[in-house]
Amino acid sequence: MIELPEPNTTANDLPRVLETPAATNQSGTNQSGTNQSGILGSTLDARLVEVAAAIDAPTAITPGLTYLVGAGPGDVDLLTVRAVRVLGLADVVLHDALVGPGILELAPPNAELIDVGKRAGNSSSQDIICALMIELARQGKTVVRLKGGDPYVFGRGGEEIEALRQAGLNYSVVPGISSSIAAPAAAGIPVTHRKVSAAYTVVTGHRSEGADPVDWSALAKVGGTIVLLMAVGRRGEIARALIEGGLPGTTPVAAITNGSRHDQIDIRTTLAELHLTPVEAPATIVVGAVAAMDLRDQKFLTAIV
Repeated sequence: MIELPEPNTTANDLPRVLETPAATNQSGTNQSGTNQSGILGSTLDARLVEVAAAIDAPTAITPGLTYLVGAGPGDVDLLTVRAVRVLGLADVVLHDALVGPGILELAPPNAELIDVGKRAGNSSSQDIICALMIELARQGKTVVRLKGGDPYVFGRGGEEIEALRQAGLNYSVVPGISSSIAAPAAAGIPVTHRKVSAAYTVVTGHRSEGADPVDWSALAKVGGTIVLLMAVGRRGEIARALIEGGLPGTTPVAAITNGSRHDQIDIRTTLAELHLTPVEAPATIVVGAVAAMDLRDQKFLTAIV
């Protein structure tokens, strides 16, 4: 259960949620700052202090609407039309680390941008993100919670909607294109193909503490394509488990880093060699016969380089 402020929370109560070590990194410095576009930016820890101080102030403000928006795989051209419209309404944007270049520039010039991205060794607590999102909405602001890919595909969107519902706030979800299909497509890989793969399974390589582990042996027997997200650090372990479950070591594998962006990197290997293959995060890893395919139009690629 996410620990959230009650409707009658005061500034004396809020520190149990907001004023935690997770609000700053180990050195005590900010985790976020002004983005490269020059749009107004805010540090997360400084903003938490302001929000906590504002809670005791009497107000008759109607709570604002919160949008959970999928930012897609990274290329600004792959945003949905609705996502662009909603970004243009934002008073505050709480954005992930994986939001692609140029996307934040679609927010109004006076919108406040707060980086709440999760990075290895330096991330914002989910409880803090939820609490900040709720209190900003209670101040009457239009809040856009901007997430890479789709909010409901390993984006913790379900947890954040549950928090908003618990707080009695209005919200709307704007789906985005998931990197589980967009990154393979950008590398010329169809995740399904009538002659090769009749299904695809999307699996996370990172489970929360206490959650049931993935049954890789069972997954190896399902057939079709396996798409791994957030699995770079565990790729060797996962590959061994899939091989032990019955997948041949010669099974084709593709790893796509920064899929759809200008700095996209494609690597082709096999399941047996995956642990030896250097892969940089964030990457989408495709396992199965389709991973050997590259259906990109080479003439088109040459023309745009």
